[in-house]
Amino acid sequence: MENATDVYRKQNSFHATNCSGSLEETRPRLEKVLREDPQAYFSDGQNNLLKTACKEALGLTAPEKGFTPFQLHPFNLDEIDRLPDAELPRYLLYRYRYDVYPARRILDDYPPCVQIEPSSICNYRCVFCYQVDEAFTDKSSGMMGSMSLEMFKSLIDRLEGRCEAVTLASRGEPLICPDIEAMLDYAGGKFLALKINTNAWFLDEAKCHAILRADVGSLVFSADAVSEPAYSQLRVNGNLERVYKNIRRFREIRARHYPKSRVITRVSGVRYPKADSLQAMKTFWAEMVDQVALVEYNPWENIYERPANDISEACSDLWRRLFIWWDGTANPCDSDYKSTLKMAQSEAPDVREIWRSEAYEALRRDHLVGARKNRTPCNSCQTV
Repeated sequence: MENATDVYRKQNSFHATNCSGSLEETRPRLEKVLREDPQAYFSDGQNNLLKTACKEALGLTAPEKGFTPFQLHPFNLDEIDRLPDAELPRYLLYRYRYDVYPARRILDDYPPCVQIEPSSICNYRCVFCYQVDEAFTDKSSGMMGSMSLEMFKSLIDRLEGRCEAVTLASRGEPLICPDIEAMLDYAGGKFLALKINTNAWFLDEAKCHAILRADVGSLVFSADAVSEPAYSQLRVNGNLERVYKNIRRFREIRARHYPKSRVITRVSGVRYPKADSLQAMKTFWAEMVDQVALVEYNPWENIYERPANDISEACSDLWRRLFIWWDGTANPCDSDYKSTLKMAQSEAPDVREIWRSEAYEALRRDHLVGARKNRTPCNSCQTV
């Protein structure tokens, strides 16, 4: 029998504070969407899905037996507060697909989220990250590099209007990519849930402006401690003073030049031994960012060395997201940072074709029938 402590439930790994959103305050807006005529730019199926999302979020209907109803969490409500009414239906559809489809094993033509890797290179060597694996970071491995602007534009063109959640991050530090400012300019305004994860080391003035011009929805700064030497012991090669100054610069530029920006800034750390508590993080960072969060630690930094486990439950990420590395490699997860499960590699990745490919479907089938033990590194991974 599986031990619950050995299972990493990705959807429940996020603990945020400083969120101010309230369902009661948002209720009238949801009720308005429910009352309105079908959205002209949605298909009949999308309009029906939108009504279902509103009803479940408002507690007006129950999902199928055995499933948890769709919920809007405080951090979702904060995002909704910054959206005009005209964009709320798009947001609800995106969030329903992101939260509900993986839990209910539903697929359509595109993943709820696509993570694009501007660069696999990172200047940090965080103790809980796969960047500590020298077989990965060695230049001769062929795994280090940055995405071309041409490939990035091709991906954005394929995703616009089909996928709302695009995250610029994965195995490396996105702001290290030489073309990151041009990438942001090209992606700007095309997705409701454009997100960047960064260690903030390279967050200079030009990049602050590029992020704000792009109307990024979420900007997540990775940090786990509020003092030295704890910070640099976890975020090896990092420096808390520099990161703090860069985040403060971003806040000041946003306030001075982009007062109507909808971006939500968040400091997010890993709940790891030696990491500070959520309360300590909140006390230190609250004036610098909109939200503070910790995610549960998942030992992905040595997944290829860990023994096989007895977990048979399917991994929800197979229905939630697709990763596109800097070189066009499409991978189903970033725990498999060496691409053992690679689905395709192309200079012009076709997300729809990859997402519904027979190779991807075969991997999902193995997980659904309890045969993830036949897949490496799924057989040693704790994520469900």
